[in-house]
Amino acid sequence: MSIRVLLADDHQMLRDGLSAVLALEDDIEVVGEAANGREAIERVEQLRPDVVLMDLVMPRMDGITATRAIRERWPHIQVIALTSFQEKELVQDVLQAGAISYLLKDVSSDELAEAIRAAFAGRPTLAPEAAQALIQAP
Repeated sequence: MSIRVLLADDHQMLRDGLSAVLALEDDIEVVGEAANGREAIERVEQLRPDVVLMDLVMPRMDGITATRAIRERWPHIQVIALTSFQEKELVQDVLQAGAISYLLKDVSSDELAEAIRAAFAGRPTLAPEAAQALIQAP
């Protein structure tokens, strides 16, 4: 059985790259894509993925708002924040919204696949930079 993944990012090229990388994994299947947070919620409703890879800065609805909505309606669906940003507020906000993991977009394909498997199993993954941002003094 494959882990069903939805990609939510406003950059088509990044979604294409993620799809190509994840297609190499036997146990992970990309079931859909979304270009913004609102679309992500619609796709989750239609497709019921196991894991959503969620960009944070997107038009129409940001990833934090979309993450909160998805986790409230479908608490069994895990959300992984995948972003270029590592500001402490963003890390805290999306984790409080219900994301299980926080990864930076420069993550390796192996680390990404492992984070998806971990999220599916209910285990969090935090990029070292995100963990560092959380422990820095305010």
